Amino acid sequence: MKTKKDVTIYDIAQKLALSSATVSRALQDHPAINKNTKKRIQEAARELGYRHNTFASSLRKQKTNTIGVIVHELNSNFITSVLAGIEKVTTEAGYDLIIAHSSESAGKERANASNLFHKRVDGLIASLAFDTQDLAHYKPFEEKGIPVIFFDRVEENTESTKVVIDNYKCGYQATQHLIQQGCKKIVLVTANLKRNVYAQRHKGYTDALYDNGIHYEKKLVLIKDLSEQCGREAAIEIMKMKPMPDGAFITNDFSAAVCMRTLKENGIRIPEDIAIVGFNNDAISKIIEPQLTTIDYPGIELGEIAARNLIGHLLGVSNIKTTNTIVVRSDLIIRKSSLRKDASK
Repeated sequence: MKTKKDVTIYDIAQKLALSSATVSRALQDHPAINKNTKKRIQEAARELGYRHNTFASSLRKQKTNTIGVIVHELNSNFITSVLAGIEKVTTEAGYDLIIAHSSESAGKERANASNLFHKRVDGLIASLAFDTQDLAHYKPFEEKGIPVIFFDRVEENTESTKVVIDNYKCGYQATQHLIQQGCKKIVLVTANLKRNVYAQRHKGYTDALYDNGIHYEKKLVLIKDLSEQCGREAAIEIMKMKPMPDGAFITNDFSAAVCMRTLKENGIRIPEDIAIVGFNNDAISKIIEPQLTTIDYPGIELGEIAARNLIGHLLGVSNIKTTNTIVVRSDLIIRKSSLRKDASK
């Protein structure tokens, strides 16, 4: 079967007895082309079934108008909100997105980075996997002058541009709040301490304990994957502790909600027996009963900031190299799950 030949600007030009240059400019909405002529050309293009060859155009311009995004997972309200923020800004600026996820694997992250590099993305926004040790796989981007912005999960001791929240402050705030509610034995449920976000939250937790004269106990720090299963396991471990902790800081709302449900199924009262604070301000934090005290992690805003800075750099109106770290504001949102003093009245 013979394949139908693609329609070109030359076919349109021939049909309308115009120059190919006029047709090309009209299809790009060039202001120098008369409005009526543009209309004639656009109608002819539709009639003939013309499709703009973005790939060829990109090769000529040495740009693809494409932004690559690497995330560590997709099954996350936080990541979804970050992507929504990125997409809002990139769409308005006329850029397409190619989204890849590492599934918390450094090997897959390296493969994703290589793939996006060879797809000639104009810029990259990335969040690191649990076990990523270095940024060597992002070196080709740097060597080619392709800007890269990291968000959330980052390598702190590098000159790369980063968009983050103050995870140390958040860890301290959450723990301090539980202490103010009368908690003296506080369990921390978190993830791999090699990653900056969890290491900083852990440091905030330990410093808040120290500042309040509470002894740090390693057995009260549960390192998990912050999944649904993690929430159940954490609840079971908490109930086995003698005496049982009277406070819990769980650095993921979904895990915190599952933990709360499991505790309640076993007759544990929240917050009377144990006060709980989560992290992210996911929708589930408002649905679970009692509603979950949490740290607001403004994913949409973070995504918008990362995308805006990257595109500003690509358009030459700003330079991401002049700003090493952008810190996005986050706050403690107090709800009933942690209000032991109110609950005791």
